[in-house]
Amino acid sequence: MIEDRTENHDTAIHHVLRAAFDGDGESQLVDDLRDDGDALVDRIWTDAGRVVGYVMFSRMAAPFRAAALAPVAVDAAFRQKGIADALIRDGIKSLTRAGCQGLFVLGDPGYYQRFGFDVDAAKGFTSPYSGPYFQFLAIETDIRKGRVDYAPAFARL
Repeated sequence: MIEDRTENHDTAIHHVLRAAFDGDGESQLVDDLRDDGDALVDRIWTDAGRVVGYVMFSRMAAPFRAAALAPVAVDAAFRQKGIADALIRDGIKSLTRAGCQGLFVLGDPGYYQRFGFDVDAAKGFTSPYSGPYFQFLAIETDIRKGRVDYAPAFARL
């Protein structure tokens, strides 16, 4: 049920994102990340051929190979079924195989800690998003401090 996104999926992805985030900001973000060449993982979850879940990980500037998780969204009728969980875990595995050394996310620590993201692990990093929701997952790095920047598209959000 997890597939790589193609252009044929974009309208359905935008629908899922608009519903989940109550507006066009996240849809524009994913389009900009793709246009800028910063999308690293761009995957969907389908149910009977319909896109019901979406995840993207994008390139980050960091003192090691890093990526950011954002956005992740699931159609309201399909929530609480493990779709977001599966999409996130699939993305983490894919990035690990590709040599990514660390991942960042900005979100609810109570949700993202199940994947290994940690607020305390992110405290040594400087970012415009630093704070109680900024989290880090080390994959293959001992680096725990330095400047990290999301792809430029985030600043346009």
